[in-house]
Amino acid sequence: MNAAASRLAVGVLWLLHWLPLPVLAALGNGLGRALYRVAGSRRRIALRNLELCFPGRTASEREALAREHFRWLARSLLERSLLWWSSEARLRRLIHVEGDVGLADRSDKPVMWLVPHFVGLDVAGVAEQLHVRKHAASIYQAQSNKVFDEVIRRGRLRFGRAEIFARQESSRPLIRCIRQGRPFFNLPDMDFGMQDAAFVPFFGVPAATLLAPSRMARALDMVVQPVVAEILPRGRGYRVRFLPPWSGFPSDDPMADALAMNRWIESEIERNPAQYLWVHKRFKTRPPGEPGLY
Repeated sequence: MNAAASRLAVGVLWLLHWLPLPVLAALGNGLGRALYRVAGSRRRIALRNLELCFPGRTASEREALAREHFRWLARSLLERSLLWWSSEARLRRLIHVEGDVGLADRSDKPVMWLVPHFVGLDVAGVAEQLHVRKHAASIYQAQSNKVFDEVIRRGRLRFGRAEIFARQESSRPLIRCIRQGRPFFNLPDMDFGMQDAAFVPFFGVPAATLLAPSRMARALDMVVQPVVAEILPRGRGYRVRFLPPWSGFPSDDPMADALAMNRWIESEIERNPAQYLWVHKRFKTRPPGEPGLY
């Protein structure tokens, strides 16, 4: 997409933030139905992931789940307009926070928020900026489209209460922020290859799983608090749950920690399966000698 088309798309997205959320949700549902039909490669990835993770479900059940997922996914894309441009007062009304959101402000140790890839994870990023006094640090995937990259960066930094670092950059500035006591918004469940990773079961399938959450938490003496974001049906807003911090994590065994982390993510997916990011190739990296799964 060229720069002019990208700016036009951003302009349309900006206009959408003026709509009532139930109207925007209905538009997202319609877009999701269309995307399921036309986005063939992503549809096949989602169906394959669901086949691997839920082999006990019938093909028709998995297809229904994939269709529902695309509706939530499209909603998350359109509703970023609210997160990036709506007033702070409106977002406070829409985002319902549960649990101990103030832990990071009270803790004498830096806090690592573990935030798995549910489609509403950007809502969690806004919630912590609205409710936590300390400025957080996070990592994001820099976009090749410079217009979109600038919009994403500006949207995620709009409240001036966070700092983000591109994944391609050195980790030293991030480590410096954490040593200063800032909480770290960590997304632990994507396949980035075997760098600082190991094959750990995820729904029984060996998945390249990052060991960094355990190793970083241990090296920097961090408290680990899981956080899960959820988009509510029919435009009723969002729920972000700041769960109790984990005891015994990190341990002295990063592999055991990675397994515990995957099992927790599995339990959250079982709770809300349609909103997990199934269009990502979670099993892209394979153990030596094993064939590809996609």
